[in-house]
Amino acid sequence: MTLSRLIAEAALALGLAVISSETHGMAQRGGTVISMVKVGPFRGPLIPAGSADVGLFLHEKNLPVHRHYVKLAGALVVNSANPGDDLHLDALGLASGLGLPPVTGNLIILGFAAEKGLLFCQDNLLKEIIRDKSPEHFREGNLRAFEEGIKTAAG
Repeated sequence: MTLSRLIAEAALALGLAVISSETHGMAQRGGTVISMVKVGPFRGPLIPAGSADVGLFLHEKNLPVHRHYVKLAGALVVNSANPGDDLHLDALGLASGLGLPPVTGNLIILGFAAEKGLLFCQDNLLKEIIRDKSPEHFREGNLRAFEEGIKTAAG
């Protein structure tokens, strides 16, 4: 949910129309939370199957469940310890290597996607949003995680 909020804030900062939604489902029992962010003209909050341009998958196990939302030609950034294509990365391993909590892996994925040019905005705007919206005691770690995603994407 943090990523969807940051992405929505970036869209607002650019003056773009944006709407986000979250489906919590069985999250309280360890299930998946799916967040959708629509930027630009839209009719409703949910993304129909096969129409998302980008999917940020914070857990590899969610790929088979939610892959159908992303266009066939869309980009999938997947947190995975298993080797895959150039859009798979071990965000949890990278966070651990930095001495950061696992949850910051989400910001690594965001930085990675931004650096790869998969989002509607530049990484400098997202950095500003992270700096402004992160609680003070998480700010430095969140920014380090985001920078690690950028660095990883740059190769």
